[in-house]
Amino acid sequence: MKLAAIQKRMARAVMTPLAPGDNMQRRVSGMGDMRRYAATFIKPNDRLTSFERLELYNRQYWWRVLAALQEDFPGLRAVLGDKKFDTMSKAYLIDCPSTSFTLRNLGKKLEGWLARHPKWAGKDQRLALDITRLEMADIEAFDGKTEPALKPEDISALASGSLKLRLQPYIQLLDFKYPVDDLLLAVRDSDEGAAFASNAFSQRRKRRRVRATAKLKPAEIFLAVHRIDESVYFRRLAREEFLILRALRDGKSLSQAIDLGFRNSKTPIVERADAVQKWFQHWATLGWFCKAAQKAVLA
Repeated sequence: MKLAAIQKRMARAVMTPLAPGDNMQRRVSGMGDMRRYAATFIKPNDRLTSFERLELYNRQYWWRVLAALQEDFPGLRAVLGDKKFDTMSKAYLIDCPSTSFTLRNLGKKLEGWLARHPKWAGKDQRLALDITRLEMADIEAFDGKTEPALKPEDISALASGSLKLRLQPYIQLLDFKYPVDDLLLAVRDSDEGAAFASNAFSQRRKRRRVRATAKLKPAEIFLAVHRIDESVYFRRLAREEFLILRALRDGKSLSQAIDLGFRNSKTPIVERADAVQKWFQHWATLGWFCKAAQKAVLA
């Protein structure tokens, strides 16, 4: 048997969902009797049969990917509750198995999957989708690409129109119906405090915070998820600020971005120039801008 065929057999078996009790299934559709299946590409040793050796890998795969989702989505786990989150995670991974070499991509399809399967969150569906999107943005901001940042003094070149702007690739711009940034920070604080308090106390704190957030009247908030010195931060934005940044991210010119930002704005016209100047100074200080890519010119 060729190596590629062995790898495919192994991957198919290892990614097969576990049976109750975290045991490997004895029969699987398309593979038949798993003892016979294992024997076709795994040798037994003096302690374990071929099936038992395969079962170890099967268990380790599922324990690892389930643990990864727990680590990446503590906010969603707090919203759903531990048992429902664990059951949901298994269902998600069956429908959307890992296809990447890195576990950081494991939850990329989770928001869309939850939207198609609203039974998991029930009345908290909007809150669950918001917190999932924020947690995935946190991952993207943490290890997204960084390009050489423009210095604050470079922004002065904008006046002559000689400089085009684009946002750092790691910056995530998001709008939500609930203050999920506060909720996620509270959940993380509860997790960190669990070392000094009982797990039951920590869970009660999480549930209280989730219930309080879910009862809030939905009100749109705008957020930038960004990175400073290898740490991720959440920054609330004004509506106009968010729209300008999003327009710049989408390739609009500076004048177009500002026009879009203040369209239907309640900010008095006389205050807009000062607001834009303060925002740009702050964005530049944080290193949010990098030079727009130059198009190649054919000779």
